[in-house]
Amino acid sequence: MDEMEEMASWLSPEELEFVRNKVPMLYVNVVPVRLGESGEVEAVGLLLQGGDDAISRSIVSGRVLFHETVRAAVIRHLEKDLGSMALPRIPASMVPFTIGEYFPTPGEGFFDPRQHAVALCYVVPIAGDCSPQNDALGFTWFEPGDLYTRELCSEMTPGHVDIVRRALAYLGYQRQRL
Repeated sequence: MDEMEEMASWLSPEELEFVRNKVPMLYVNVVPVRLGESGEVEAVGLLLQGGDDAISRSIVSGRVLFHETVRAAVIRHLEKDLGSMALPRIPASMVPFTIGEYFPTPGEGFFDPRQHAVALCYVVPIAGDCSPQNDALGFTWFEPGDLYTRELCSEMTPGHVDIVRRALAYLGYQRQRL
């Protein structure tokens, strides 16, 4: 456990649950992408994760720790989930492309039964090799058009489908109509 994680561990699981029930938690959501030479999106990376008796695909996501910058949180979560050889190209400006608002009440935005959370969302180009770490079971690159198929969307964590589609729109991806 590094120093930043130790600083964040001052809350026990019970205390963290108490805080989650009282104040919004700050998260970062990161959409890993591969870009072509002219900057067009060629692929979007999704993690394969297990939890709550289900396996799902998700983007890189996690809390911003106490006394941690947003930039440091993005870097930490990318390295934690994709490995140290992912070689992310962190944007010079940490202005998110969108904000995800998660509520413990269905129908008010994105749903997270644990908490009210606000996620700053970033697109981060990945230049290296990704190898899933920690609780990630796998990592796969998908062509942008695949992210509009019912099959893949049904495998994704709720809310992350919309975040990925917002990222594609932000990057100028035009969905091909059949």
